[in-house]
Amino acid sequence: MSYSFNKKTVLITGATKGIGLGIAEAFAAHGANVAIISRHSVPATIDKLTKNGGSAKFFSGDVSDRYSIKKAVGAVADYYGKIDIVCPNAGVFPTTLLEEISDQEWSEVMDTNVRGTFSLVKYCLPYLRESPHGRVVITSSITGAITGYKGFSHYGASKAAQLGFMRSAALELASNNITINAVLPGNIMTEGLAELGEAYLSQMASSIPLKRLGTPADIAHAVLFLASEEADYITGQTLVVDGGQTIPENLDNV
Repeated sequence: MSYSFNKKTVLITGATKGIGLGIAEAFAAHGANVAIISRHSVPATIDKLTKNGGSAKFFSGDVSDRYSIKKAVGAVADYYGKIDIVCPNAGVFPTTLLEEISDQEWSEVMDTNVRGTFSLVKYCLPYLRESPHGRVVITSSITGAITGYKGFSHYGASKAAQLGFMRSAALELASNNITINAVLPGNIMTEGLAELGEAYLSQMASSIPLKRLGTPADIAHAVLFLASEEADYITGQTLVVDGGQTIPENLDNV
């Protein structure tokens, strides 16, 4: 299936690398105007998105600060004149055992992963209401929503919270023909995952029925579908993209 996002404005947070960059590349390749909100400007990212004729622009903003994100959303709308698709993707995932998590670290994870999602959607609502096909696609995770992992209690809680927000928001947004869904990635080969070490990567790959880690493009394909007009009758739902990782009852079945 070939999707067309010609001239639609897509706002993505955390798109300077990893999954977010993969999502941005996919939208740019399908004709969208890609607006990236990030704390740090990465010219190489914009160059990568525009080298083959794609449209992309950077806007400064911190998703953990609602005033910052409100200003950034306004700047995107002023520049492009509209916002059609919103992808709350920015997230942090420090690995810390439960008894060692400080109040500050807990708050940082929640402010970025949960408050950031809420604030972005809230401030984009006036523009999404004006779009004939308003879309929100959240990058959540299998961790917290389906599985757990040592050291990720705060991260898992934040990712489960995103889905609770999504389901209730779906009921409110439906009257404006706005859909909101979430993609739940498994282990995706990104810079952040690589930092967990070769032992972790090898262990994870061996536990996945498809015997490989996912790629940002794998997630991007799912996001494109949920953001497309073809997904017009899907809202408040999750799409797991994990190579089958969450299926086996035990590793003997893999």
